[in-house]
Amino acid sequence: MYEAIVSPQEDQFMAVRPGHSRGMSLPEDFYTELLDGRDQGLSVPNWFVDGADRQWAINLDGRRIDEALIVRAPSTTAVTYSRATYEINKGCNFACEHCYLELRPFEGLTAPDKLRLIDMLVDMGVFWFQITGGEPLIDPDFPATYERAHQAGMMIEILTNGSRLARPKLIDLFRQRRPHRITVSLYGASPATADRLTRTRGAFKNMQDGVRAARAAELPLQLTIIITRHNVDEVNAMRAFADDLGVPYKEYGMISPTYTGTAEPLDAQAPGLSDASFLESGAPGALAGTYDSCPAGHTFFHVDPHGLATMCKIGRDHPVDLIREGPPGLQRLPAVADAQMLRTGGCTGCTLSATCRVCRPLARIYQEAKAPLHTYCQHSERIPA
Repeated sequence: MYEAIVSPQEDQFMAVRPGHSRGMSLPEDFYTELLDGRDQGLSVPNWFVDGADRQWAINLDGRRIDEALIVRAPSTTAVTYSRATYEINKGCNFACEHCYLELRPFEGLTAPDKLRLIDMLVDMGVFWFQITGGEPLIDPDFPATYERAHQAGMMIEILTNGSRLARPKLIDLFRQRRPHRITVSLYGASPATADRLTRTRGAFKNMQDGVRAARAAELPLQLTIIITRHNVDEVNAMRAFADDLGVPYKEYGMISPTYTGTAEPLDAQAPGLSDASFLESGAPGALAGTYDSCPAGHTFFHVDPHGLATMCKIGRDHPVDLIREGPPGLQRLPAVADAQMLRTGGCTGCTLSATCRVCRPLARIYQEAKAPLHTYCQHSERIPA
């Protein structure tokens, strides 16, 4: 099994190791040396041996490049992207009150088309890859899909509720083919609270078993603490749960409408956390970057269970059918993304727009859900009623 991945990323060349935050930026001639050496059956050069020892404390001395490293070739497609998310299935074994998916049908691509999609993403240069749902681990094609992406040299993050994570076949899969990260959602610090929020009996126990099994297997784990009206009194206990396990965590406190603009999930919002600052760049649930630099649709895109590509999970206008059109269809995506970043509805004509940092597609679904202005407007206190 390979120890690290070397890949082009936009106009750079990177060396990374799944599960580790540290990496190496390589000059082009060093990347070319590894690519050529892979095909010639050469050993890992000394400069990379030294770098791997410093960054990851691993010894690659004397090992062949094609055995120790995945060296990805440059993309040959008409368009290239460095990051993508894949909603492998909207189906879920939980029924969370706060879910941003209005409908969760268990349907999607056939198994062969899922593998074809992965190959297509690899050919386009996708390097950072997130598999989500629904609940991805209940999809029967998840193991084969994950293995295909891992073999190709993707840095994979899996977003999961953790309920299936303790299954030996999955633990063995992840132990043999380590992901970059497994991120598990935490819905409470007790069975009563978590089961109520997820509307699923046994949700807390199954998550807890999954997290502990993954921790015992020394897999790269992260928790996301989901804060709602049901569990806001257990936030400190959820933090303690993560600290006791020695697992890093982040917090998500802004509940949004469904991506189709219905308001039902907003009922789960914890009092006092309804603050539009959560929608600003870099905040939980928001798009990365500011309005002018958001990468969605430009260096990043989302794929739904049917192979339809959009700028992100929220902005799903004018999807591109990747299975039918292939990579050339994505040439339309930057313009589609730019159009969705324009102000709409209640934001039109706002005199404070020059300093606005709120994600446009997310603000739009708040407007469609007729949510109170303060829940999505950064400048709500300065706008006359």
